[in-house]
Amino acid sequence: MITVVGTGTGRAPADGVLAGVLADALAGAELVVGGRRHLEAVPLPDGADRVVLGPLAPALDTIEEYAGEDRPVVVLASGDPGFFGIVRVLAERFGPERLDVRPGVSSVAAAFARVGLPWDDAVVVSAHGRELRTAVNVCRARAKTAVLTGPGAGPAELGAALAGEDRVLVVASGLGSAAERVERVTPQEAAARDWGPAVSVVLCLDESRALGPVRTVAGPGERPAGWALDEAEFAHRDSMITKFEVRALALARLGPRPGDLVWDVGAGSGSVAVECARLGAAAVAVEKAPDGVERIRANAAAHGVDVRVVQGAAPDALDGLADDPDAVFVGGGGRELPAIVGVCARRARRAVVVAMAALDRVPAVRTALTGAGFSCDGVLLQSSRLAPLPGDVTRLAATNPVFLLWGVRRPLDREGVAQ
Repeated sequence: MITVVGTGTGRAPADGVLAGVLADALAGAELVVGGRRHLEAVPLPDGADRVVLGPLAPALDTIEEYAGEDRPVVVLASGDPGFFGIVRVLAERFGPERLDVRPGVSSVAAAFARVGLPWDDAVVVSAHGRELRTAVNVCRARAKTAVLTGPGAGPAELGAALAGEDRVLVVASGLGSAAERVERVTPQEAAARDWGPAVSVVLCLDESRALGPVRTVAGPGERPAGWALDEAEFAHRDSMITKFEVRALALARLGPRPGDLVWDVGAGSGSVAVECARLGAAAVAVEKAPDGVERIRANAAAHGVDVRVVQGAAPDALDGLADDPDAVFVGGGGRELPAIVGVCARRARRAVVVAMAALDRVPAVRTALTGAGFSCDGVLLQSSRLAPLPGDVTRLAATNPVFLLWGVRRPLDREGVAQ
C-alpha cells in the first residue's frame, strides 16, 4: 500500500489531529518520499529509506520497487494531494486501489478562508507548468478565480496580463507557516513587484460579485440552459443584430469555452460576445459607434457576464489588443471586410467566423482566410420563421439570407508545415 499524506498548507504539523494522522502513516514505513522541506520536518522511522522529490520518474521507479514487494511506502505532499497534486500521477502509475490518501487542507481552501469568502462558486485553474493565458482568460471571464502559480506564471506575470481589468488580486504566500502573508493588490501593483518563490496561490476577484448567490453545483456552475438567444433578449438598434439562426452556427464554429479569448469584431449589439461569455470564454467586443458601445455594455450587464468593450473601427482598433484570440467572429460587410478578416486570421489561434449579407464580399473573404493558412468552409443560411396572422392562422416569414464562412487553422505536422 502507498500512503499519501497531505501535510497541510505549511510545514508538517507538530501536534493536533493532522499530526496524529501523519505519525500513524509513518509508523512502520520503509520508504518515505517527499519534498526536502517535508522530509526535514518529520521524524522518519528508524531504518526507513527516503527519496527527495525532484524528477518524478526515478522516484516512481523506487516506489514501484518497494510497493512491488509489499513494503510500506509513504508519500508526503502539501495541502490536498488529490487536488492538482501527486495523487493523479500515482494513480496512473500504480492504480487508485493501491493508494491510501489522507488529505490536508488545500492552499485554495486556506486562501479563501483567510479572506472570509466561500469558494464553492470559484473556478480553480493551474498555471504551474502550464500556459498562463488560460488562467488569464478565466480571470477575465469569472468573478472569482483561484490561480495555482509557478515559475514564470506568478502574481507579477498574472498582474501584467490583467492590467486595466476591474479585478483585485489576493496573493497568499507561505500559507500555514510563520512567514504567512496575505495581501490585496491591484493587477498593476502585482506586476510591479518581485514576489519570490513562497507564493501559494493567487485569488482573482471582482469584489462587487465575490459573494455570489447560494449554489447547487460547485465550480463555474452549469452551462447556460439555452444559447442562440432570441433577438428580444438583447437591446439592439433597428434589428441590427446577428439573428439567432446565424448565431447558433457561428457559436458552434467558434467553440467558446473556459480559458478561451474570443473577439467579436463589428459587434453591434454584442450578442455574439455576450453568448461567448455566457459559455465561459473571455470576450472582447470591438465596436466603432458610441451608442453601440453603451448598448454592448448594457447587454453584458443584463446577462451577468464580463465583456471588454473597445471603441474603434477595425482593422486599426485591433492593433490595441495585445493578446491573440482563440477565435474571432466578424460581422458587418463594409469595404474593409477582407482586410479586417485578414488581420483577424493572422492572429487567431483556432478559428475565424464571418457573417455577411453581401454576395460580392464572399470571394475576397474566402481568399483572406485561406491566405492566412486556414481551411475554409461556409454556408448560405436562409430561414423562415413562424409568424401569426389574424384568425388564428400562421404563415412563414423569410429572414434575410446570410453567408457564413469559417476558417479553421490547419494543424502543423512534425516539421511545422500546415497539413
